[in-house]
Amino acid sequence: MNKSLINGQQSIVRGAASLLIVFSILISACTKKENPLPIFGEREVEGTDTVYHTIGEFKFVDQDSAAVTNDTFKDKIYVADFFFTSCRTICPIMKTQMLRVYDSIQNEPDVLLLSHSIDPEYDTVGLLHDYAERLGVKSDKWHFVTGPKEDIYKIAQTSYFATAMEDKSEPDGFIHSGAFLLIDKDRRIRGKYDGTKEEDVNRLLADIQRLKKEYAKEN
Repeated sequence: MNKSLINGQQSIVRGAASLLIVFSILISACTKKENPLPIFGEREVEGTDTVYHTIGEFKFVDQDSAAVTNDTFKDKIYVADFFFTSCRTICPIMKTQMLRVYDSIQNEPDVLLLSHSIDPEYDTVGLLHDYAERLGVKSDKWHFVTGPKEDIYKIAQTSYFATAMEDKSEPDGFIHSGAFLLIDKDRRIRGKYDGTKEEDVNRLLADIQRLKKEYAKEN
């Protein structure tokens, strides 16, 4: 057989094999199942059921003087964080990143934001109202809440596993976590992200959509 003909046939075979590999990879990528997001915290097995850690009961007041409770987030996904308006360290960065989250969910009726002030003596309802207005955000989408200091610190530490406390050795008198917490419709923590890092917030934005898909599959 002509050598050039043999080489031509081999090239065709190699080309076909390469196309088959690419096609297989594409099929695998399209059919690969996305794993559910993890569920944070301790869990207990009761019979055939697993009981997961959930966000405790709370009642705070937002920038419109409206009561904000667990019921505010019933059947909602939300992102929570802890801040104070006079913070000069990480809060300005967190604010910029949370505004990115806000912009991305404006047309998502089942996703909300919840920011807790850890300096309730200074961050009055009126001050939080002005703060939200300066940001240009809607109060039914992004709740800035204040309340008894001990209640805010307790829920930060025991429900969200976040740091929030007074510390006179700090420049602004407080220490708090820069974490953004992703909470599902069942009050469970499904993700923790560094709110000062753009790449981590990018992951949060992607995980919000993953979580929405999880619930969509259940319906």
